[in-house]
Amino acid sequence: QVQLVESGGGLVQAGESLRLSCAASGRTFSRYAMGWFRQAPGKEREFVAAISTTGGMVYYADSVKGRFTISRDNAKNTAFLLMNSLRPEDTAVYYCAAGATTIIIRSRNVDYWGQGTQVTVSS
Repeated sequence: QVQLVESGGGLVQAGESLRLSCAASGRTFSRYAMGWFRQAPGKEREFVAAISTTGGMVYYADSVKGRFTISRDNAKNTAFLLMNSLRPEDTAVYYCAAGATTIIIRSRNVDYWGQGTQVTVSS
């Protein structure tokens, strides 16, 4: 069992930055690929970014490529999402995800979800 707890969300203005953190319980964090998804009001949950177990492979949604950076620290059981140049359309609840797979780009590959953290970007 893996428990994921996100933090770092908040209210920012367009163009500003935020860094989300996802702290994982357990000793098997390094065995899980990690990912970030988001869900805006009235919309389906969508993929944002993913990272492999060692961090050697990363993947981004086209909408965030060049602005967001995913990373992980296996020694601290934590994954991160650095979000730069935020836009109002980035407003959503952001969810951390873990999966016993090579990389997570679809919800069906997720084994564990965090509770979500709200990110609001004002124009």
